[in-house]
Amino acid sequence: MLILGIHPGYHDACAVVHDGYRLVAAVALERMTRRKIDGGRIPVEAIDECLSIAGATRGDVGAVALGRGAFPSRFYSHLPIGRALEATARRLVGKEKHKSMERELTRYGRTDDLGIFRADVFLEAMELPAGIPVRFFNHHEAHALPCLFHTDWDEALLYTADGGGDNVQYSFRSFRDGRIETLFGGDEELLNPMRVDSVGLAYGYATQALGYRINRHEGKLTGLAAWGEPVFSEAISRRFTVADNGEITTDFESNPAMRAWLLDLFDGQKREDVAASIQHFLEETVIESVRRLLDRTGHRKLGLAGGVFANVRLNQRLADELPVDDIFVYPPMSDQGLAGGGVLRFLLDRDGMDTWLDNRWPLESLYYGRDFGDGIDRAMEADDRIAAEEGDPVETAARLLEAGNAVAIYTKGMEYGPRALGARTILASPADPTVNDRLNERLQRTEFMPFAPVVAEADVDTVFDLGAVKAHAGRFMTITCPVRPQWRERIPAVIHVDGTARPQTIRRAPNPLYFDILAAFKARTGLPVLINTSFNVHEEPIINTPAECVRALADRRVDHVVTDRAVYTAK
Repeated sequence: MLILGIHPGYHDACAVVHDGYRLVAAVALERMTRRKIDGGRIPVEAIDECLSIAGATRGDVGAVALGRGAFPSRFYSHLPIGRALEATARRLVGKEKHKSMERELTRYGRTDDLGIFRADVFLEAMELPAGIPVRFFNHHEAHALPCLFHTDWDEALLYTADGGGDNVQYSFRSFRDGRIETLFGGDEELLNPMRVDSVGLAYGYATQALGYRINRHEGKLTGLAAWGEPVFSEAISRRFTVADNGEITTDFESNPAMRAWLLDLFDGQKREDVAASIQHFLEETVIESVRRLLDRTGHRKLGLAGGVFANVRLNQRLADELPVDDIFVYPPMSDQGLAGGGVLRFLLDRDGMDTWLDNRWPLESLYYGRDFGDGIDRAMEADDRIAAEEGDPVETAARLLEAGNAVAIYTKGMEYGPRALGARTILASPADPTVNDRLNERLQRTEFMPFAPVVAEADVDTVFDLGAVKAHAGRFMTITCPVRPQWRERIPAVIHVDGTARPQTIRRAPNPLYFDILAAFKARTGLPVLINTSFNVHEEPIINTPAECVRALADRRVDHVVTDRAVYTAK
């Protein structure tokens, strides 16, 4: 049965299609509309793209899992007469409002989402089969479940954290003896006043204090932090408390009060010190919270998801400083991963825990967007601004990389989640310490963290001190680790100020072209590492279609593009 997962979030709206337990397609709305972190409505473009990838139509869908995001007013059944009349009037004049299911539940003190939702009207409007199951999922549970489903763990602490979702900013779940226990962050929180306790929002407000955009530019602070001193960390920490049960609280009366206080604290201060302060505060607070939960539960496996865990430096400290044997950060850790987690909740409800656990499978790749096949080559060959290079694409790409060129790789389906991992990636040599500045200028970026390295699993221990605990997370570029001293001068373009890097470790089977280019580059240079940075211009989503790739090459954002068939160059 095809199961459609939809998250109509206010940012990172997304959709997935499952065929039973098999994930068939996953697409974020931003990749279709080309608007960064697009959301605030039902992501119809992503829905139709996922169904098309699956070779299906809306009429083939057998069930729908929904996030509690933005829905048109006409889908709600609970609105008092005044609000209902207003909603009808606005719809008649073409100005219908979208209302948050989460906010409607908390406003009226309810947890029965289907009790206030016209599922039949929704199905009809979306041209989905009448009467199929429609289920809503909990925001943080949808973050947490994939951390367990894509492992073979028999016990784990599942910890989620982001700016908010379903009236809570965190969740803690314990998995043991074949059952999941929610320690904090379930649907009961919908009935409580919203807590002011989000370290994710605090980090976002610090991002705003430096003139950047919240929910978009937090990674800039992670890079800047290495250049500053955490002079304000103690002052921030005094406003937050970590309880014995791991819960985080603050003494702020509201989120606007927290924002105002932080903006005042950071006003006129060095941006490096602001970044270092909020980074240190984040690390210390989350580490203490997780430490207390591990002490309480005795777990040795740690699953992490939610936007806070896009912070790769935090993830390293959790792995290095806490008593855990394995750490897995779900790669679509942002809200782009929620639709998939929501389908897993539907399957768990339908089949029960034993069947659900028996159907678990490991993530080998994240190539769940459309595979355009030779469509990329046909698009390149049809453009008179582009020429194909002679020779084998793997060897040609390796030669061009050795010569200092930026070579984008376009193969397979677009990646699921916020990171490029070899399907829509720009490659470059790590030996040139100036490549970061030169490539960022071409891409109109203002990044402060060096690019990430890609390395074959067989070579990772030679170059990096990744270790067994971080190995799983390292496959998806979600954690930093030390670079071995003898390699730091040889690959300076991927080295952070503190001597760490954020590697992606790869095997050949998921992406032979990616792997073979790296192997050929190693054979030519002796360097088992290449730069991997996402194939996109600043403020644009990662490239999806062949046309977008052609335009980037013609605009000389990169020097070359390599596909499974050829290497292409702008004339």
